[in-house]
Amino acid sequence: MRSIQQISGQVIDVLNRKIISGTLFLKEGKVSRLEAGEAPSDIFIMPGFVDAHIHIESSMLTPYEFARVALKHGTVSTVSDPHEIANVNGMEGVYYMLENAKDAKLKFNFGAPSCVPATSFETSGAILDSVAVEELLKRDDILYLSEMMNYPGVLFKDPEVIKKIAIAHRLGKPVDGHAPGLRGDDAANYITAGISTDHECFTLEEALEKVELGMKILIREGSAARNFEALHPLLKSHPSMCMFCCDDKHPDELLLNHINAHVRRALSLGYDLFDVLNVACVNAVKHYKLNVGLLQPNDPADFIVVNNLKDFQVNMTVINGEVVAENGMCFLEPKKHAIINNFKTSSKTINAFQLRAAGENIRVIEALDGQLITRELHETVKIENGFAVADTERDLLKMVVVNRYNDSAPSFAFIKNFGLQRGAIASSVAHDSHNIIAIGADDESIMRAVNLLIKHTGGLSLVDADLEMSIALPIAGLMSDQDCETVGLTYEKIDKQTKLMGSKLRAPYMTLSFMALLVIPQLKLSDKGLFDGGTFKFTGLFV
Repeated sequence: MRSIQQISGQVIDVLNRKIISGTLFLKEGKVSRLEAGEAPSDIFIMPGFVDAHIHIESSMLTPYEFARVALKHGTVSTVSDPHEIANVNGMEGVYYMLENAKDAKLKFNFGAPSCVPATSFETSGAILDSVAVEELLKRDDILYLSEMMNYPGVLFKDPEVIKKIAIAHRLGKPVDGHAPGLRGDDAANYITAGISTDHECFTLEEALEKVELGMKILIREGSAARNFEALHPLLKSHPSMCMFCCDDKHPDELLLNHINAHVRRALSLGYDLFDVLNVACVNAVKHYKLNVGLLQPNDPADFIVVNNLKDFQVNMTVINGEVVAENGMCFLEPKKHAIINNFKTSSKTINAFQLRAAGENIRVIEALDGQLITRELHETVKIENGFAVADTERDLLKMVVVNRYNDSAPSFAFIKNFGLQRGAIASSVAHDSHNIIAIGADDESIMRAVNLLIKHTGGLSLVDADLEMSIALPIAGLMSDQDCETVGLTYEKIDKQTKLMGSKLRAPYMTLSFMALLVIPQLKLSDKGLFDGGTFKFTGLFV
């Protein structure tokens, strides 16, 4: 990597909403001054992009490997919630992310996970109470309290939840929200508790209501949850109250784009350049008080160079005055990554996946493509020899969650819209406790897919007749120790095979990973049973 002392071009001063032709001078990794004057007309210098809410673990990459790709897309900083690995490995997991990110150049900004576990209705690998949260929030490298998913705990003033929020406020650190569909008095009370953002709005009406109550809205476009189409009018009506985020980004898609895709899409719809760049580059820096430069005097010299203001092809990324990526090449060297994990369950027999029918009618989870929410359906179950089984003709697949932290009996549900006509898929990425989740067309295939994951102590798997495919994720059962190209190519193959088996979902493994996330309505499945996110209680599979 090389340091630069000056660069000439069209400097986009987003804060002051103007473009200045001239030369930017740097000194000791900071912006020294900008001198107006003649400069190349095809070089555009601007602040780098910030992902305002992302779980690095969901890329299946370590922070360092994530940076090696994201820097090429012009991302200079992220606001990253490490609660995925915290649910598996607790404080050790958070410290792992901080350590791995140290020499990644990209400015990762981690939060203290607020909900480990997300609820008391599932088995996780760790618990972070208010004492642990305070220990994290006192650190200079922990900038905020991560998404408060336990919104019922906020509304009903759960003592531990209220303590965590109070600690963040006392230490002057913002609190992130997570309140899908929350409206009216409940939304007002949630926000009044001191929660400042939400990335879970899935209708414009919900977002506008929350904005009027003073909440910042993160416009999310990830691999599974895609809310840009619903929320983009906020870019015109409330650009100062918005940020862009991915939340979750699989490696095959990260190879293609990151926040730069949000920017291109917004501009193609005709939104104002400076409004869009404030949302993409500035608002998160201000909200979280990030140490990220915005091309002002004495700022850290963090910026990108793009080819024009339409395509936003990133030709160079600079962090603290160092060129870290240029012309599609990142200058971070490959390195080995330490392995930590928490995986204690043993291989299963077919008996574990046989479900004795306790009636003819069942509750069915309806998965929705591009959404994390689900719907509840009632259907007649297919019964063979007294056992409830999948029915591929009606797209009613069996789903199981297997506790990865100890040997316990699986829990069962049935799910619609995955579309598999044969075989099974499984994953140890199962938000947020990351037990093993599997969906299949028959019990034997489900067993094989689950056992393949147990053999690798975590990952993604697929079985289809004699075919077995997997992606090993040895770091907490969430992340690979390989680079993005390697993981992305393997993921692309397993994703393609899943679709050959009948799935019509855009990102079947990402959608699968959210079917155990109890804090997103309506029906979800934990290792302890079928859960109704509307009533926040367990419910029966058989009606």
